[in-house]
Amino acid sequence: MLSRLLTATVVGAFLIAAPAMAQSNSSSSSPRQSASAAGLWQGSKLIGLNVYNDQNQKIGTIQQLMVDKNGNIASVVIGVGGLLGVGERDVAVKFADLKFSDQPVPSSSSSSAPAPRPTTTTGAATTSTSAPRTYPDHAVLNATADQLKAMPQFDYNK
Repeated sequence: MLSRLLTATVVGAFLIAAPAMAQSNSSSSSPRQSASAAGLWQGSKLIGLNVYNDQNQKIGTIQQLMVDKNGNIASVVIGVGGLLGVGERDVAVKFADLKFSDQPVPSSSSSSAPAPRPTTTTGAATTSTSAPRTYPDHAVLNATADQLKAMPQFDYNK
């Protein structure tokens, strides 16, 4: 009987102390990696990103990232045309042809001062004064909506 009580007491004490030990070890012993400090983006956040041309006109939305066998993003599938997804078709462009911007697209509302052009960069996010983000605001492609619509339909199955 005493043996059972002693065992139960030891197990109970361990169960109470284990979370406290885990908390103190995890917060103080190992350094943390920062995605934003390393210039990394969350791939899932690129899906659905709006794509604009050089005149700040929306020309499509990123639908998919196509990765080669080495893990590099080879192409980006962009949904173009259509209205609310109806009549939209997918086309593929090279990832390297896209530029990414952390700054919002300037509004097209008329004001006395011209809207600043967004800062763009290829392959990495630009530095901003706000909290670091692990994804850009939008993508920029040097093409018109008509040029994208004229491209061949991207087929996932062939």
